[in-house]
Amino acid sequence: MDPLLIAALLLVATAFAACFGLLIAQLGLQRVFSIAPCLEAAPATDPPDTSLCVVIPAYNEAANIGACLSSVLASDPPCRDWRVLVVDDDSTDATAERARLTAAECEAAEPLFELLGAGPRPSGERWVGKNWACTRAMEQVRSHWVLFIDADVRLQPQALRRALAQAMREQADLFSLAPRLGCGCLAEWMVQPIMASLLGLGFPIEATNDPASEVAFAAGPFMLFRRCAYEAIGGHRALASEVVEDLALARGIKAGGFRLRYLLGLDAVDLRMYADLPSLWEGWTKNWLIGLDRNVAKALGAAAVVVLMFSSPWLLLPSAVVLLRVLPQLSFWWLLLLGLSLLGIGQQLALRFWQQRRFDVPLTNWWLMGAGGLLLGAIGPVSVWRTLTGRGWTWKGRQLG
Repeated sequence: MDPLLIAALLLVATAFAACFGLLIAQLGLQRVFSIAPCLEAAPATDPPDTSLCVVIPAYNEAANIGACLSSVLASDPPCRDWRVLVVDDDSTDATAERARLTAAECEAAEPLFELLGAGPRPSGERWVGKNWACTRAMEQVRSHWVLFIDADVRLQPQALRRALAQAMREQADLFSLAPRLGCGCLAEWMVQPIMASLLGLGFPIEATNDPASEVAFAAGPFMLFRRCAYEAIGGHRALASEVVEDLALARGIKAGGFRLRYLLGLDAVDLRMYADLPSLWEGWTKNWLIGLDRNVAKALGAAAVVVLMFSSPWLLLPSAVVLLRVLPQLSFWWLLLLGLSLLGIGQQLALRFWQQRRFDVPLTNWWLMGAGGLLLGAIGPVSVWRTLTGRGWTWKGRQLG
């Protein structure tokens, strides 16, 4: 067979695979979000007679802690007795000062607000991520319920009340909400809409909420525990060296026979994960392999599929135009390649329209999804290398490996 024809068939097959993959993704997302449980509206009754402590672990979060803490302190009272505890995880920036200033601006004093210094981590022990700060916080917590949120979270005024009321009504021991991912910098617009789609497809909400299934998942930015259940599984202290502690806690809850509820909280919890490209690169190379069960083949395969679906249509489009002029004898195949490439790009735009309608995510920079696919394609193998070797495997500059 003519080598040029073989090359044309391979290119067309690649474009067709991208279009087919995007179609499966669109159908899958529509199915997942049509059956996924959502956070219910706030109850009309008075706040329940229980207690809640909102814990915000913060390491070098001076840029975030003010807005996060303000949103929490502005919340409708979720129960009769509630408080907010910010834990400064030995920050080297102005995190603590900013937290104090925000509390003063909101006129929040003890017992509603408290700032705790986590202090240095114990020598000779491996503590990663926010596990040490959360463990130190729990030495001060006596409430019936404890909510861990990240400093890059913003809560709507009724979020706490809605979540606590529903957790109590559904007798949950861990009640976790999937947040709406926000974008600010160019790198986020390239990557986060794609990641939101992958997360929606890849994590089984239905199985997680099934007590008969061993599948367990939770969103680390919003994890509401019944304190007695949290303590029964050992809490963050039992998984001091776990990098992705939210998954470990969710699995511990289910394995311990407790009730796990994972819902969409897109209208209640907003999450802006990264301020720039370096932090995005550090964050996703930290989580990619672990989020895929430390399965190297799965991590590399997922990265390749992302490149195929989101980048190849943009790369094949100009190739088709050039080949149509240079090799007119195969014009049928180049026209087919051109049409499939345009279809793939159109499917990406349709996906962003769906995200806009479903999640209120703007179409901003939608045309950068091709570049975002290449970036995620690079993140996959780098995450594998960093996680397995420990070299450059950091979070906010702290070594993980």
